[in-house]
Amino acid sequence: MEPRDEPSMRYNLFVESFNELKISEPLMLAIAELGYITPTEVQQQALPILLAGPTDFIGQAATGTGKTAAFGIPLLEQVDPSLKHVQGLVLCPTRELAMQVAGQITLMGKHKGVKALPI
Repeated sequence: MEPRDEPSMRYNLFVESFNELKISEPLMLAIAELGYITPTEVQQQALPILLAGPTDFIGQAATGTGKTAAFGIPLLEQVDPSLKHVQGLVLCPTRELAMQVAGQITLMGKHKGVKALPI
């Protein structure tokens, strides 16, 4: 029987600082400007996996725990601002949440020249 390939075997699932992650300079600048000091628990677990490359991922956490940055930072890392077409899609259950997520992604992507639009 093959040993199961657990995420903890492939990734460092506990990072104490955003500096430990391979995040580009424009995003690190935005992270600092937003006042993010250390990754939240959901960010500590999601960012190493999502920054490592394309994968399926399901993350659940309470409101206000940093989920938008947990998926937004890796999404923004993949966006090429020179290409003027849709490169990412985030589905939200409400208009209010869509507006909030778009606003945060725009703030995180501003130094990279990326904007989000809620539709």
